[in-house]
Amino acid sequence: MELQGHEFYRFMAPRLTLLVSTCDKEGNPNAAPFSFVMPVSINPPLAAISAAHKRHTLANIRETGQFVLNLPIESIIEKLHVCSDPFDKGVNEIKEAGLTEMKSVVVKPPRVEECAAWFECELEWEKEAGDHVIVIGKIVKAEVKDEFMKDGAFDLAGAKPLLHVTGTNFALAERIVHVHR
Repeated sequence: MELQGHEFYRFMAPRLTLLVSTCDKEGNPNAAPFSFVMPVSINPPLAAISAAHKRHTLANIRETGQFVLNLPIESIIEKLHVCSDPFDKGVNEIKEAGLTEMKSVVVKPPRVEECAAWFECELEWEKEAGDHVIVIGKIVKAEVKDEFMKDGAFDLAGAKPLLHVTGTNFALAERIVHVHR
């Protein structure tokens, strides 16, 4: 089956989903799920999101230069999706979804308490990329809940991080497959 050019991303799935929390210059929190995300450097620690121009997330990052990448888990999937609804600017999606704000350690935007891990970021740079903007953040603080660590590694089976397939469809990352060479 041949795909139209704009359909390609649906087959680059599933993709890790992060809940990106920001705040505007007045301090109003915002959160939105993103599956166009990736690590881009270990040293320095950099991560990227790709945001549509109309997103409040992008406007807030441009205003404050800060954001938090929250790693959501299966238990909050319904609440995560509420954060994708088109709320007016200034509406707190975290509260609308019934999630809990938690003070960040370094940056002003809040963490989302129900998530498994948090990566506090300061804006490094951005670049226009078609109908999106690639935003690179330097991770200035990273933490994972102790309950999701097992034998010094992230416990996929315990956390069940969300992987976006398309629309309202998600897959769960639950198992590691080891390649024997």
